[in-house]
Amino acid sequence: MIVSHRLVPEGYRTVLGDPNFRRLSIAALISFLGDGLAAVALAWVALTLSPPGREGLVIGAAIAAYTLPAAAGAVLLAPWLSRIDARRLVSLNATLRAVALGAVTALHLVGKLNVASYVTLLAISSVLAAWGTAGTYTLVSRMFTAERRLPANSLLSTAQQVSVIIGPALAGVLVANVDAAVVLGLDALTFAFLGVQVLRVDTPPAEAARRRPRLSAGFRLLGRRPHLAGLLGVTAVFFFLYGPVEVALPLYITGELRGSAGLLGTFWTVFGVGAVLGGLLGGALRVTRQWPLVVAVVAGWGAVLVPFGFLDSAAPALLLFAFGGFVYGPFLAFSLALFQNATDPDDLPAVLAARGAITTAMTPIGAAVGGPLVVTVGAGGALLASGAATVALAGITALVLLAVRRARGALQIMQRHPERNVDDDQRDGGDHDGGGRQSTPEIRRPGTPLN
Repeated sequence: MIVSHRLVPEGYRTVLGDPNFRRLSIAALISFLGDGLAAVALAWVALTLSPPGREGLVIGAAIAAYTLPAAAGAVLLAPWLSRIDARRLVSLNATLRAVALGAVTALHLVGKLNVASYVTLLAISSVLAAWGTAGTYTLVSRMFTAERRLPANSLLSTAQQVSVIIGPALAGVLVANVDAAVVLGLDALTFAFLGVQVLRVDTPPAEAARRRPRLSAGFRLLGRRPHLAGLLGVTAVFFFLYGPVEVALPLYITGELRGSAGLLGTFWTVFGVGAVLGGLLGGALRVTRQWPLVVAVVAGWGAVLVPFGFLDSAAPALLLFAFGGFVYGPFLAFSLALFQNATDPDDLPAVLAARGAITTAMTPIGAAVGGPLVVTVGAGGALLASGAATVALAGITALVLLAVRRARGALQIMQRHPERNVDDDQRDGGDHDGGGRQSTPEIRRPGTPLN
């Protein structure tokens, strides 16, 4: 018992000791398990409904519908939802997901489900998704101080990846024996459970102490923090470049690998195993500079995708995808910790909703682009293109960070030692006028740009 106690990092022990966090994390884990089921079922329902030759376009439309309306909901519903407490935000989103996904199953059972109704119901289900995520991590921010938020975030993101281990593998079996649309009905039940359980989480008294800002205030705050705006920009492009993967992977498995829904579930399962290991490792680290990790995650994920353009064997592809999960695992926990630590808890719902309005839109937009891309270059070519562009994003980000760091260092030197400008000119002999006399060197104020 003592040994096992020592094996669990202190940060994890502390957050798991909070009963409210345990209730929230268990409910979230059940809901994430439903999302794991949907990772396979969502694309497979689209495949069964799509006309021959248009599979990529229908899958792209379904994936876009399941996430893209969240961006519109984050903006258009802000005047009302920005004033609602975090628990109710999570519950409202979960309830809407449960009703809409349950309707998909009901229409399928009566033989009335088609592409139009399927995409429409997926779109309705996602309207409140950005606010639901914002509510979850706002609850975490209120439960813990800054030093405890990273392990709490890591446990939630790891729970999400654990569901990716179990959910897709279970979905592969269920799709083969029942139906993909029925599996989405199970996802609806998990959201219903989350919607009820989160209301039992005790909200700290500060929850209603101050009036929440509108969503526009979240965007203004992001604009005043260049490091958060930069992180948001990189994350948005990263998610956009990931979008084609969700369209290409099912077609890569049914095409190049000649596989089934079970193999698709296995791919997401090994990704989840890698992500759990990576997420737990990232949450246990004491990292003071998150940007190098962000660049490493982006570069690593891109490098994993490039070989898919040449592989037609399942075993090496599965190994690569597992490593991709390991690389990606810590990303969400670290990026959200940066937002939580830089934002007052009362401002956090609006800030995270503003973040979600941008990032949530990127993956479905990328998926919508991925449909025509798969038609043009094939599934393997689309995965290769996504990976190469992601590696390029990491390289550009690294160069920008290096330039900013050097500029900041030079500015700090000028501010601390303005006399060095004088000394350097004197050592060089200074400027001389036409008569050979040494002129008075120019003394620049700290921060004054050079001509």
